[in-house]
Amino acid sequence: QVQLVESGGGLVQPGGSLRLSCAASGFTFDDYVIGWFRQAPGKEREGVACISRSGGYTNYAPSVKGRFTISRDNAQKSVYLQMNSLKPEDTAVYYCAARRGSTMPTMLLDEYPYWGRGTQVTVSS
Repeated sequence: QVQLVESGGGLVQPGGSLRLSCAASGFTFDDYVIGWFRQAPGKEREGVACISRSGGYTNYAPSVKGRFTISRDNAQKSVYLQMNSLKPEDTAVYYCAARRGSTMPTMLLDEYPYWGRGTQVTVSS
């Protein structure tokens, strides 16, 4: 079955960096678009970034554009989120999600049927 496993979260100081990974299994990875989402305590889950099947198209939430970079390695069945210049407001549980299809990826939660369990990112001094 479709399985997504996030890793790479942790505690980092403001201004620091982290690289999240999402390892996929159980499906033909390059048939799926991938999104990264996050949910902070007391807030709704929100889209962070998304990437097309080939990796040629990416999109970012305004709050992270210029600081975060999404990428994928189809041979390794993995997606990455490089997060730089982290801020306390980036603190959240980060999830990767997948959906099959050829249309451009979006950051609409309802479009993604498959989700990982998340990895905690805490930005604090």
